[in-house]
Amino acid sequence: MVGGLAFGSLALLADAAHMVADVVALTMAYAALLIARRPATERHTFGFARTEVLVAQANGMLLIGGALVIVFEAIGRLREPTTMDAAGVLIIGGLGLVVNVVSAAFVARHAHGSLNLRGALLHLLADALGSVAVIVAAAGTWAFGFDRLDPIASLFIAVLVLVAAWHLIRDATRVLLEAVPAGLDATAVRDALVEVDGVEAVHHLHLWTTGSEHAALSAHVVLEGTLTLHDAQIRADGLKRLLATRFGIEHATIEVECHACADDETPHGAR
Repeated sequence: MVGGLAFGSLALLADAAHMVADVVALTMAYAALLIARRPATERHTFGFARTEVLVAQANGMLLIGGALVIVFEAIGRLREPTTMDAAGVLIIGGLGLVVNVVSAAFVARHAHGSLNLRGALLHLLADALGSVAVIVAAAGTWAFGFDRLDPIASLFIAVLVLVAAWHLIRDATRVLLEAVPAGLDATAVRDALVEVDGVEAVHHLHLWTTGSEHAALSAHVVLEGTLTLHDAQIRADGLKRLLATRFGIEHATIEVECHACADDETPHGAR
């Protein structure tokens, strides 16, 4: 930020403002990780895994707010270009790129499957690309004296930030609305259960995530024939193993029945 003010670069100021938001976002992400690891309680029987999702949404909103500020300032600079010290901006932009790439590489090793850490990673990647834009703008201004490259680079940063924010908020909203997890097909899961020998029908099938990475399922499964409670439980355990190995669903609640429920209008492989 000091460099942006000293050298008259909006792109550096935009990148700096985004980094300030990143500090807040990464702090929130870390706090969310600590809270999500707390065990379930009598009041919160599902635990606190969705804390990560709430923080991811908040980070998305921070990204959008920062992007809008950048756009507003860039439009003003396009109308009235200002001169900047391209050499100084180039040096700071290069240092920023190194810091962002190293930080993003560190977070990427732990971000797989975590919406919260993915949000933190998106912040860092957007900053890295923003640093590239700063470097390009400074180099172009230094070589050709085109002062409008700085606000153009700022708008590029804003677009990157908005795209990252949209994906983050979309994915977090899907979790909160208990949509089918990405990578899972409810029809494929139902068909796999129906194809098992001894299964007559599957209905009231629900797929959701308890957090950003833990898929869950509940379903009613109609079994053929008259079975003892012990045999029915063995069948249900087999279905749970199928769900875990084929679809990665570790948390499954299956209610076994000897006939379809009265409100089930299509008892055979109900859709």
